[in-house]
Amino acid sequence: MSPPVFRFAPSPNGYLHLGHALSALLNAEMARAKGGRLLLRIEDIDTARCRPEYEAAIYDDLAWLGLQWESPVWRQSEHWDNYRAALTKLEAMGLVYPSFETRAEIGRLVAAREAQGVWPRDPDGAPLYPGSAKTMVNGERGRRMQFGEPYALRLDLPAALARVGALTWAETGAGPAGETGNIAADPAAWGDVILARKETPTSYHLAVVVDDAAQGITDVVRGSDLFYATAVHRLLQTLLNLPQPRYHHHRLILDADGNKLSKSTQSTGLRELRAQGVSPAEIRRLVGLD
Repeated sequence: MSPPVFRFAPSPNGYLHLGHALSALLNAEMARAKGGRLLLRIEDIDTARCRPEYEAAIYDDLAWLGLQWESPVWRQSEHWDNYRAALTKLEAMGLVYPSFETRAEIGRLVAAREAQGVWPRDPDGAPLYPGSAKTMVNGERGRRMQFGEPYALRLDLPAALARVGALTWAETGAGPAGETGNIAADPAAWGDVILARKETPTSYHLAVVVDDAAQGITDVVRGSDLFYATAVHRLLQTLLNLPQPRYHHHRLILDADGNKLSKSTQSTGLRELRAQGVSPAEIRRLVGLD
């Protein structure tokens, strides 16, 4: 039997903080306990915000923590063809359509819907897509794309759900409300999610399932803020006939106000803490891994 495969997958759009340290250390410890492998993935599909200096800092901070990972490192920007192939497969199934509304236009549509009553929001609190692009005739879609209008490629959730049965995932950690064990997935809660944009051939949701399959990931260990998004990932895995990993969602490190840490939070940034003389052992204590 092959050993289990874990991965730590940061984005180089800022410096790592204590929340990243917890996730990286948990991945390393669980891989070690199970005799598994630890891979590093650089999730750099956001070419506008990701920078080489942040990527270099990721390697430096993780090595300082004492982590070791296999080479070569998987960088998403080197695998655009994988994401295009997955998107093409979904398009061939009739499950993808373009929407052309700007963020401001979507905001106005949501406001109009909410003026008439409650408009549904996804588990992250964002309103579901309120537009009518799905009913646009193909000729109009093609004309607008040909003329270079910005667009987002969305998954037709009702059509996608009609192709699959009940979806679940194996959870060895816990969700925000303590959910664990065999979890029933609810992709419909997310509406017609974005799979790609004109300027970016993939979204996080599509890239993460394609990458996990390509890297042979068997165990996904990540923060509980991504717990409910697993429903979308299970749907995409099923549609694309990709293997299903086990999931382990861990607690988040929160700031003094009870908010999830961001990469702009200097007081919890690893580089700032290192400059203050904090040791890797103290980082373990700060994230509760003593």
